[in-house]
Amino acid sequence: MRKISLLLSLAAIFAATGCKSSKPTTVKIGIFEPMTGANAAGGAMEVEGIKLANQLYPTVKVGDKEYKIELVLADNKSDKVEAANAAQRLVDQDKVNVVLGSWGSSLSMAAGPIVKDKKIPAIAMSATNPLVTKGNDYYFRVCFIDPFQGTVMANYAAKDLKAKKAVIIREVSNDYSVGLAKFFADSFKKLTGDENAILGELNYNTNDQDFTAQLTTLKSMKPDVIFAPGNYTESALIIKQAQELGITAPFLGGDTWEAPEFIDVGKKATEGAVFSTFFATEVPITDTSKTFLDAYRKQYSKEPAAVTALGFDGYLVARAAIEKAGSLEGAKIRDALAGVQAFPGAAGLITFDQNRDATKSAVIKTVKGGKFTYLTTVQP
Repeated sequence: MRKISLLLSLAAIFAATGCKSSKPTTVKIGIFEPMTGANAAGGAMEVEGIKLANQLYPTVKVGDKEYKIELVLADNKSDKVEAANAAQRLVDQDKVNVVLGSWGSSLSMAAGPIVKDKKIPAIAMSATNPLVTKGNDYYFRVCFIDPFQGTVMANYAAKDLKAKKAVIIREVSNDYSVGLAKFFADSFKKLTGDENAILGELNYNTNDQDFTAQLTTLKSMKPDVIFAPGNYTESALIIKQAQELGITAPFLGGDTWEAPEFIDVGKKATEGAVFSTFFATEVPITDTSKTFLDAYRKQYSKEPAAVTALGFDGYLVARAAIEKAGSLEGAKIRDALAGVQAFPGAAGLITFDQNRDATKSAVIKTVKGGKFTYLTTVQP
């Protein structure tokens, strides 16, 4: 009898504990970023913004209940296969309610089919390739897209630099680089009225270190300007090696250049390099911009990168959508995200269009005195 009594008591305790644990006590936001590998610096900058937002706004109200927001970090290791695995773990094992990330369009695209299949909304912070959200009702982004970014830099080349001929150097293994290069080329040809305005497209692969062959070919073409959208490390090496070969044409790039490593690797050779990005600390846009900047400067004693502001915004938009949905169901959170209009983010107002892309202005920066320096803002 004593044995039966003990078994019944244990069963009752287990049942009570099981019932209690089955009710969610936290809302889980998955962070899907490259923390190691070629894109690690980019991932770290976005995570800084997400974590800062979580410190300032650690809870979310769902209906009449307040939940703590738990961040679950998965390293996609700057690799497409690992990215798919990391996304799968977040939705299957960790049971996250929303996914934030990733720095790198290719990595975001690798996660796309997984979040769509599991009906878990995902928000990219700085993944600018149009294919990230195309045909995927569950992927959103809080940044502009490459057709706009390519046009911005083509305009700068043709109108500000008065360039007539350009050469493109592409990181051919990177969807972002290939896509942005095409949008720049198409726009530059229209602006110059010359179908032959692009003298050549030279290719390299991620993690390449020696660009002598490409740059020797480039030098013989004598372009007015060079467009080199790619990862910060390889781009810096290209610019440094170009200077060593006596190439004097100005270099233009995209948002991936805004990482301290770009200047650390390229050193003085990066002086005068110009690129497009998402946000400038010199021109705060909303009250949220001020909140973000004040908190970031207090905690880190330095200036934030643009993608850090976007990480902050991705968290805030996800949190607001959960509150609006009044539910932890993925489909309801997705519907709430689709209705976001003029949300005041640190990097500007966020409105998702029919493709779940944000309509945002672009900022142009240059390297001056070894620092990223604001030049101008271009409206969409």
